Amino acid sequence: MTHKTSELPVAATTLTLAERVTGALVGAAVGDALGGPVEGWTPEQIAERHGGRVTGVVGPWYGDDWRTARPIAPYHKGDGHVTDDTLMTHALVRVYETVRDHLDAYSVADHLVPDLMSRPRWIPELEAEALPLQRIFLAEKWIVTRLHYGHADPREAGSGNVVNCGAAMYMAPVGLVNAAHPEAAYAEALDVAGAHQSSYGREAAGVLAAAVAAACTPGATPVSVVEAALALAKDGTRSAIESVCEVASRHTDFESALVPLRAAVAPFDTVGPHYREPSLGARRPSRLHSIEELPVALGMLLVGGGDYRHTVLGSVNYGRDCDSIATMSGALAGALHGEQAIPAGWVKTVADASRLDLHAPALALTEVAREIFVRDTARRRAHEAAFAALAGDER
Repeated sequence: MTHKTSELPVAATTLTLAERVTGALVGAAVGDALGGPVEGWTPEQIAERHGGRVTGVVGPWYGDDWRTARPIAPYHKGDGHVTDDTLMTHALVRVYETVRDHLDAYSVADHLVPDLMSRPRWIPELEAEALPLQRIFLAEKWIVTRLHYGHADPREAGSGNVVNCGAAMYMAPVGLVNAAHPEAAYAEALDVAGAHQSSYGREAAGVLAAAVAAACTPGATPVSVVEAALALAKDGTRSAIESVCEVASRHTDFESALVPLRAAVAPFDTVGPHYREPSLGARRPSRLHSIEELPVALGMLLVGGGDYRHTVLGSVNYGRDCDSIATMSGALAGALHGEQAIPAGWVKTVADASRLDLHAPALALTEVAREIFVRDTARRRAHEAAFAALAGDER
């Protein structure tokens, strides 16, 4: 993969852990809210509906008829409302707050599932308090079915589920807890996602977490983030990222990149050309395929040079599953540059419209990440001492 030198800017200041965590989580939520109202449509349809490219927060696709219009009803997508991507991300943050250590598949069974099915919260798209379970997609409801009702082994519960971006879309917190350590983020996310997904859906969760961790590294760039992802990605996921990012490296404007990026990911995407009419092979396990959202998010990060506005708007105007694409790319750009790179007007609009404190999860996760690092350091030193003693016995 080749890259233009103009895509290798280094931040003038070193951001703190708190600034990167805040940038990632706020950036993900804002990207989610911007992409929600145009999810499922093509770039051409989006431009026709909005009289050009989307440049900020927009209203529902069907305007005041959103409650009854199909295929989106009954969700109020638009006007700054976050979707299930953010609801799941914040739920995972709450699990970290409870466990206060690294997570695994059992953490999903013991903490995430009860959170989804027993604690009502404000659901922006429903404009009501409800259980998160009543909003999340079928691929996410699967974890409740399998773990709460089916009593499946959490490490294997993801097998048989729809293979999609459902696990990857909320894995940014895993990358943030393992900030600057992509390998650890990848391994932890694969374990967590085992309760939810299999095949390339699970793989994408690991790679997205690794990319977020890499974006937190001081001096990180879009290119270094992609390189970290490629160093860990396997099978079709790696091939898709490589193909998309090779194409993305030739563009600096998302308008010219929309069609080429779709063409680059199409051979690996099982959904097919019509997002609302999936092919017969859609979302089935395979070592040859990849979800579409992660490679395109990384591609848009390159096209935008890491600039939050450009990266996220490219993701939004790409269409198809663009709320999840913008969630991922928003987390990456936010981790690279902090909340200061996110338009303040967007942040306020999304927070007010969604009735969410977008900063509280970031503050909580930063505190937990610090605690986990202290524990990791103690565990590492204990292992070093034990291994040194063993090695000493061999002399």
